[in-house]
Amino acid sequence: MASNEKVLVVEDESEIRELIVSQLAREGYEIDEASSGEAALSKLKNNSYDLLVLDWMLPGVSGLEIARKSRGQYRGILMVTARSEPADIVAGLESGADDYVTKPFDLNVLKARVRALLRRPRPSQSAEPITIGELRIDPASYEVRCQGQAVSLTVSEFKLLLALARSRGSVLTREKLIQEVQGEGVSVIDRTVDTHVFGLRKKLGACSETIETIRGVGYRMSAGG
Repeated sequence: MASNEKVLVVEDESEIRELIVSQLAREGYEIDEASSGEAALSKLKNNSYDLLVLDWMLPGVSGLEIARKSRGQYRGILMVTARSEPADIVAGLESGADDYVTKPFDLNVLKARVRALLRRPRPSQSAEPITIGELRIDPASYEVRCQGQAVSLTVSEFKLLLALARSRGSVLTREKLIQEVQGEGVSVIDRTVDTHVFGLRKKLGACSETIETIRGVGYRMSAGG
């Protein structure tokens, strides 16, 4: 049974919101709820949460905008929406959502996704900037600098880089990196990680050599610096 974990459920359809709230409350989580984007932002400003369960299509401020404003501040953001096209899923994940569930959904799957996200450490436990050689990564602001110059990354690229940096010196398998970048339970292939790494190295320029390829296994961030 869960304990001391607070979840904000943001959903404008009352029946769906009540269903999610009741199911998660049975799991032992402390639940708060909001029916609009503005109400959600107000609650986020005045309360502390571990996880956001977030609809995309909300009155006023959209769930996508809330995800952008909230990324990196919680143990997870789970987007639950009727928008099921591949481009929508990509947009949701790139906006800052850690996982994505489409409506209609299976309640057991939803609860499993919530449990998976809440297994992550709280951001406050590891929010200090990381410096490796001339590379500086700030988890709190999502800012990356190489030789003092700002590097613009997508959310997925940033998550991948941060996962490697936090585990520097250790090899992370493609499966582990897929979970870090896309969220557990999302069906992607190993080549997805390779594509992200390719784009990441290109953007990092002189700092790209810190990422090492371990053939047939995954990637590692050099421990030096």
